[in-house]
Amino acid sequence: MKIGLYNIEPKINNTALMKISQYHKDRGHEVEWYIEWNHHLYGKIYCSSLFNFTDKSQVPEGAICGGTGFDIRSKLPEEIENSNLDYSIYPNCKSSYIWFSRGCIRNCPFCIVREKEGYLKAAKPTKLNPNGNIIEIMDNNFFANPKWGAAEEHLKRWGLPVKFSSGIDVRIFEPDHAEFLLKWIKKIRGSIHIAWDNPRDDLYDKIKEITKYIKTRYLMCYILVGYWSNEREDIMRINKVMELEIDPFVMVYNKKDPYQRSIARWANRNHLRKSCEWENYKYRVEQSIPEAK
Repeated sequence: MKIGLYNIEPKINNTALMKISQYHKDRGHEVEWYIEWNHHLYGKIYCSSLFNFTDKSQVPEGAICGGTGFDIRSKLPEEIENSNLDYSIYPNCKSSYIWFSRGCIRNCPFCIVREKEGYLKAAKPTKLNPNGNIIEIMDNNFFANPKWGAAEEHLKRWGLPVKFSSGIDVRIFEPDHAEFLLKWIKKIRGSIHIAWDNPRDDLYDKIKEITKYIKTRYLMCYILVGYWSNEREDIMRINKVMELEIDPFVMVYNKKDPYQRSIARWANRNHLRKSCEWENYKYRVEQSIPEAK
């Protein structure tokens, strides 16, 4: 049987399609990226989307569609979900995508993880990318996994640099978490991400505690704006994070909102944030907007 994979989001290495490809190849099926003039030759066509804003108008007729971009409740059949990843469909990919757990202990209303994957549970790591040179840890809440310590044995055996794709939950941060991170700090690529999403959570002391162990140049703090905070609360969190010499990174909830776009632009550009107070920057932005006629 010939299988077609429709590449609706070409800038993304879609791990669902990688599992689908490996599942079918393990059964002797031929897998290729969908070619329109071969439509009649395919026994099955798959399309997976991560984003609901992706244009779906060109999806081939009869395609099996899934992913959060189509339906948050959609899931791969268990036999496909348990397959390894076929990295060969993305020949330029140098990462190995590894999960030590799926789901999350949190149920943040702005996040789809809990609804999509359920409560946190340990996961068995899949095989590595044979051409990979870095491990991307994809866990949504790495240290919330009671078996997180087992990850270290895998990482030691693999001996590759590590990147945490999601953040470290400061609300449950413990010294043994710091010990783990410090062991790997020279192999960690990119920042160690923490987050202060809700201004009603007073996380300053917990974030400060992390800086006792991890040098601030290795840290970045995500700050959600536009969901359950006002401007004063946004600036408060940005300033407190900067006070600890940690770079903030503002995440906007509504990308169409002018205020959210402006504060993200100001906070996420070091040269702007360090050379201009928010009030002055906001004034300049407001002055540059033409009056409605």
